[in-house]
Amino acid sequence: MQKLVFLFLFVSLCCFSQEKKLQKISATLTDSIPLKVQQIFGIDNFGTLYYTTKNNSFHKKTKDTTITYSNFQLGDISSASTFNPLKLNLFYKDFNTVVILDNRLAEINKVDFNTIQPYKNVSFVSSGYDNSLWLFNQDYQFLELYDFKTNKVKLKTVPVQSEVLDLKSDYNYCYLLTKKYLYIYNYFGSLIQKIENSGYESLAFNEAHLILKKHESLFILEKNASVIKPIKHPKMLIKQFLVTNETVYIYDFNLLRHYQLKIE
Repeated sequence: MQKLVFLFLFVSLCCFSQEKKLQKISATLTDSIPLKVQQIFGIDNFGTLYYTTKNNSFHKKTKDTTITYSNFQLGDISSASTFNPLKLNLFYKDFNTVVILDNRLAEINKVDFNTIQPYKNVSFVSSGYDNSLWLFNQDYQFLELYDFKTNKVKLKTVPVQSEVLDLKSDYNYCYLLTKKYLYIYNYFGSLIQKIENSGYESLAFNEAHLILKKHESLFILEKNASVIKPIKHPKMLIKQFLVTNETVYIYDFNLLRHYQLKIE
């Protein structure tokens, strides 16, 4: 009887694994809107759009209003983290500086890493929990969780031995994409996953999914999963891509396309 139970469990597990392997994920076009911007940094659940224009001003556009932040002294905005609308951060890589904005795009804080001690040569920035920022220290090749209110480093990760391509994070997780591996850390700085990079160039992330780009194709790492799967979608030139819940946004040729993710 015990042998029969084990046999049943084994067959069930095999069938379940096979079913998971057969699952296909597709992206179906649901909408497209004309849009002419320099870079798109975020779209929230309410359709609020965060972007820059050619004059390098940062804009927050809702259905009713558009507000703008400009800081021409700092040059181009390299990246922006928008998942926390009350603490947006803009990274000006050329000036090694981060500006923190509130939901009205008023400055909360400004961190010039050239002037603080010890000096930090930062190449990537993303938001963490509370008043913290994930920083990639270019000189030492590790991530730091930095509190911009107290000017203290809460933790440091083990150095990586490969060129960094992208960095994204939220309150709970931090995703570091290098040429060799995708590293996934929790908010304690512990490495919870390390996945070989088979050609992925950049990533987009929200609390549900991680989307990766390889050439003109998109792939998905579902929450709590360890296998990266391809997304079936129309062939196109992908200038930028974002993800919010089950929607993937692809921007190119002055058009923002909305795609609904579906598991077939």
